[in-house]
Amino acid sequence: MSPNGSDRSSRRPMRRKLPQVLTAGLVLATATGCSYNWEDFPRLGMPTPVTEEAPRILSLWQGSWAAALTVGVLVWGLIVWAVIFHRRSRTKVEVPPQTRYNMPIEALYTITPLIIVSVLFYFTARDQSKLLTLSPKPAHTVNVVGYQWSWGFNYIENVPGVTGDAKTAPNLAAIPDKFQEEFPANAGGVYDAGIPGTRNPQTGNPGPTLWLPKGEKVRFILTSRDVIHSFWVVPFLMKQDVIPGHTNAFEVTPTQEGTFLGKCAELCGVDHSRMLFNVKVVSPERYQQHLKELAEKGQTGYIPSGIEQTDPARNAEKNLL
Repeated sequence: MSPNGSDRSSRRPMRRKLPQVLTAGLVLATATGCSYNWEDFPRLGMPTPVTEEAPRILSLWQGSWAAALTVGVLVWGLIVWAVIFHRRSRTKVEVPPQTRYNMPIEALYTITPLIIVSVLFYFTARDQSKLLTLSPKPAHTVNVVGYQWSWGFNYIENVPGVTGDAKTAPNLAAIPDKFQEEFPANAGGVYDAGIPGTRNPQTGNPGPTLWLPKGEKVRFILTSRDVIHSFWVVPFLMKQDVIPGHTNAFEVTPTQEGTFLGKCAELCGVDHSRMLFNVKVVSPERYQQHLKELAEKGQTGYIPSGIEQTDPARNAEKNLL
């Protein structure tokens, strides 16, 4: 049999199998999406945002996907075009014309990635700057304390019947002066702290529960007692590292009541997977009632916030607010 005849005979089984393979792929693709809620598709895997700030993050996520798909379609199109129009001829065995040192093409595949990266960098830097901007006087301040292997929450608030001053509290000495200056005057405060075995009494979810008021801005001041953790409330669409000897902060305004899941997103040791917590968003009135309930339980004052910083580190970013 001639070589050409051998090629034809070897291709026939593949041509017969191709429709079967495509059909099987189509069945698998559609079957896996039977239970998928198509209303969730525009979020591309992200949960429903529950803060005023989260839609900005969702928009950045969607824009990144759009850019990636645009580049993907272009690359796939070029591959398909090359496969169809530059495949080897059945009758001619020859080396196709080679293109070398084509300056327009080389400039195209050098400049185009730079443009793509620059655009992504611009939008990322713009949104990050907006998300990390701190207001002069937030309505509420919560010191989130990470420790192996759970979370504590210092509510830096004026609670009726609780005396003290957050600005001079020894347990909050690790927090830099730039944050302490904005603490409410004479804020005795209350706290809540958990262990890996703590559970939310309403849902049974593991971890302590952080209470927040709906519709009011909350500043989180993140401190650690031991190693690096990461504070992540999943439907906030944002997380930030909790670093020993360095204080991070960000603000959110919850827009939806409910109980949401949170977790540590930084591998912090053997029981990292147990560093879970809950966030319960309630009405402002119910939030104030919860603070009173903590006071009635004797959970007044503040738990140690973390490793105290040196004076240069405490005030290094004083003028950035």
